[in-house]
Amino acid sequence: MATMKDVAQRAGVGVGTVSRVINRVPGVKESTLIKVNQAIKELNYIPDEYARGLKTNSSRTIALILPSVWYPFFSEFAYYVEKRLDKEDYKLLLCNSNGIPAEEAKYIKMLKQNKIDAIIAITYSDIEQYIYSNIPFISLDRYFDKKVSYVTSDNYEGGKLAAKKLLEHGARNLAYVGSHSKYPNGTLLRRDGFRDYLEDMGIDYKEIFLQEPVNDFTPYILEMLKAHPEIDGIFCHTDSLLLKLRKILTQHGYKVPEDIQLIGFDGMNLSSDLPLGISTIAQPVEQLANGAVDLVLRKIADPSLKNEAKMYPVKYVDGNTTK
Repeated sequence: MATMKDVAQRAGVGVGTVSRVINRVPGVKESTLIKVNQAIKELNYIPDEYARGLKTNSSRTIALILPSVWYPFFSEFAYYVEKRLDKEDYKLLLCNSNGIPAEEAKYIKMLKQNKIDAIIAITYSDIEQYIYSNIPFISLDRYFDKKVSYVTSDNYEGGKLAAKKLLEHGARNLAYVGSHSKYPNGTLLRRDGFRDYLEDMGIDYKEIFLQEPVNDFTPYILEMLKAHPEIDGIFCHTDSLLLKLRKILTQHGYKVPEDIQLIGFDGMNLSSDLPLGISTIAQPVEQLANGAVDLVLRKIADPSLKNEAKMYPVKYVDGNTTK
């Protein structure tokens, strides 16, 4: 295999110059950059990433912590994060936490040991004790008392939009069905927006709002519909919950959307060119991913930067769960 010395000889420069080019140290002349990169290409030189990391105190690896890759929204988010990081010459370490704080804390420890450069996380666990304002940690939807930069969709407007669209589609007796973590996060604003829109319209509504984990919504749904058989429109906290709810309703003789219309939240797709087909409030997944990467790269460059929050608009996507 070619060595750095071989590259230096081929380019007619010193080994130190090759090292500066590889490690992207500013100040190298354009003509020298061209010569060194050409030599690297001709010799098929592969830098020793481990040694490079020791020298630069950087692994050029960013960890992405997800509750689970089984949920399509999280998988799509991971896809766009990895795609953007690749353009920035960073590697992605994908971490399934299963919502276990100890698993998430393990990766934060790796960050402190310089094994990874930063963390982007979707977490609803109790890990605040591990978070410090000077480490590059970016959150999706979760805020940590201004200690951490985060990206989020406009969950509140999304809740309002769900109520508005159910009414526009002819539903008159509405309900909200959702669950929540005991730790504050932006997804709670979906319920708030739904509630406030209907209150402003002078419309009463029913709700199921349970603390996680919830193993089965069936008894709660059936109890609500038995007490309020007039319900004809439901806003579901997530698309995943909508799918579960649709199955429950179908199994118990209800037709969707003829009897009860459903709107979810997330806009998850089965694949890049195959939408799920349900009515939903869609988050801009690619924008959220790029926004998270923007924030994490700025934080890596300067950990002392003031923490930021980025919010992105949502939109309604019509599907087969509304009339």
